[in-house]
Amino acid sequence: MKLERVLPYAKTLLKSTVSPGDIVIDGTAGNGHDTLFLAELVGSTGHVYAFDVQQAAIEATLLRVADWQDNVTVIHAGHETISSYVTKEISAAVFNLGYLPGKDHSIITQPHTTIEAIESCLHLLKVNGLIVLVVYHGHEGGDKEREDLLNYVSNLPQSFVHVLKYEFVNQQNHPPFVLVIEKMKH
Repeated sequence: MKLERVLPYAKTLLKSTVSPGDIVIDGTAGNGHDTLFLAELVGSTGHVYAFDVQQAAIEATLLRVADWQDNVTVIHAGHETISSYVTKEISAAVFNLGYLPGKDHSIITQPHTTIEAIESCLHLLKVNGLIVLVVYHGHEGGDKEREDLLNYVSNLPQSFVHVLKYEFVNQQNHPPFVLVIEKMKH
């Protein structure tokens, strides 16, 4: 057995959960890689809602998903606004927390907006659906988001959700880790 790195593991989880026709959320569109991956999973009968606060991310995502424009809605807004745009049941949501690689590192995800987005996704999430968070915390402000998130998910009722933390504990320099929330009941 070979242990999967963080990003491939996140994709494995999404592949196991998302089916053609599903509705899903990319809470941090970034450069559009996850948005495209999700669009391919939901196919021509599903839909992806992708959110980002940076215009550069919106533009990059729109370019990357040009062939999927009928099945992807790219929204120039923070993920805390999910409930204003998505009202149907979702099978999954993915978030890459931190900053947009190659862009302004002072623009980072914030713990309060991320937790608000998770709460919105939990309301929309179908039973056995997943929220996958890749937590990059090796930047200014990253420690607070990591601690606030861990505190929040640790206190979610286990009768409602299961929470998994997947990380490599012997890597240097604040390696990212994955938090997975699986909804067990409504």
